[in-house]
Amino acid sequence: MKKFSVLVFVVVLAWLPCVGHSETPQRVLSLDLCTDWMLVRHAARSQVLALSPLHRQYPLEWVSMDWPVHDGSLEQVLELKPDLVITGQYNALLLRRRLRELGLRVEILVLPQSLEEIDSYQQQFFQLLGQSYTPSQHKPVQIKSANAPRLLLLGANGIATGRNTFEHDVLQQAGWMNYLTEEGYISLDLEQVINDPPDAILWTSPEHAALANRFAEHPVLKKLIADEQWLQTDYWRWQCPGPWTLELTGQLMEQLESWQTY
Repeated sequence: MKKFSVLVFVVVLAWLPCVGHSETPQRVLSLDLCTDWMLVRHAARSQVLALSPLHRQYPLEWVSMDWPVHDGSLEQVLELKPDLVITGQYNALLLRRRLRELGLRVEILVLPQSLEEIDSYQQQFFQLLGQSYTPSQHKPVQIKSANAPRLLLLGANGIATGRNTFEHDVLQQAGWMNYLTEEGYISLDLEQVINDPPDAILWTSPEHAALANRFAEHPVLKKLIADEQWLQTDYWRWQCPGPWTLELTGQLMEQLESWQTY
């Protein structure tokens, strides 16, 4: 029955007139959480056909729950007849390939790997929506200091963020020094932290209690790092690089100024 439904939709699409790439698409559908947020942040509400199912799995205060959402199935996406489907490079691989095979316009927004790439990321997004883009003129100014405090960026399950990552770029821009000297994402050794503690720790996982958070709740770590040395930012800003990353950098700069007063 499911295969028959898909066949019906394919036949219907085949009878539709071929539509070129409009400068201003009017039925935009997202397959990815990051593209969901970009649409909510920048697109006209009337332009958005549907957000991805991830929108309701990861709710945010600034994103209302009344946005239309599709169920992630090929059948429903075809039924909705989007004139533009957007997604990130890592999500919905099979679905977006099938949609392209069926003639739908699918555009991939590659996530930026550095702060410098955010402008080009946003420019591509605005071009796809037929809008003009003006680069931000309010970028945080990098604080350069040879004696910058070492900040440990700590996630769930004791995974810490090292160098040559987007997060490392954010830390440096805000004036901190990365505690780790290794590259990539490292499974942290608690003994290493005890023997050589960082100046501050930034916890980048959800606030709710979970087994994945037990590393950060270890009593030795809590005793070693004073309360004022545990920093907080909006967790969601680390999930998807975007315009809010500049705001995140500003938050970390403020955290640095506060830390220096202790």
